[in-house]
Amino acid sequence: MGRFEALKQAVWEANMEIPRRNLALFTWGNVSAIDRGEGVFAIKPSGVPYETLKADDIVVVDLEGKTVEGSLNPSSDMKTHLVLYNAFEKIGGITHTHSPHAVGWAQACKPVPVFGTTHADHSHLAIPCTPMMGKDQVEGNYEHETGVLITKVFEHINYAEQPMVLVAGHGPFAWGKDAANSVYNAVVLEEICKMAWITLGVNPHAQQLPDYLREKHYQRKHGPNAYYGQK
Repeated sequence: MGRFEALKQAVWEANMEIPRRNLALFTWGNVSAIDRGEGVFAIKPSGVPYETLKADDIVVVDLEGKTVEGSLNPSSDMKTHLVLYNAFEKIGGITHTHSPHAVGWAQACKPVPVFGTTHADHSHLAIPCTPMMGKDQVEGNYEHETGVLITKVFEHINYAEQPMVLVAGHGPFAWGKDAANSVYNAVVLEEICKMAWITLGVNPHAQQLPDYLREKHYQRKHGPNAYYGQK
């Protein structure tokens, strides 16, 4: 048994949710989880298909991006995850996918407005979309710069209240308290993007949900006096 067996198992299980939830085809996505006490995070290896992926394949890296356990190369998006873990100190897991509706909004370079209560149940904020990355950023340390681009968007947005983002021309990232929760948020993100796309198809002039209704749905699940669910 390796030192990080439990962490790797959790990350493997979360990665297997990507094809199960139709969030990506082939190798088009990755999930990671961090152990802040140990100063490491585990992530899917690069280019390994989900149907052959094993828990032993999961790669563990430190917070400088150096491999500390695993024989495979970590995901090519590892440096993006690294930037986010260092910037967002309370998150425990990150999911990146190429789910089609979320990618559609990212390719359109558009944030997703809060059109309905399904969105508001999870966040009372629009899903932001980053600016398009510049040529110098792409030709430099691309994956690192992707993370920096996301963190700049969240300089004025609470990352705990909005655990989702679209990277312009690229696709979605979501995070949460652990790997499984980050996948959950990625599924929610895709569904919200799908619903918003349908909404604009039905009514291109659709308006955002009124503030009072948006806040009601968000606060009943996440506010100090939340009453949704079981205690």
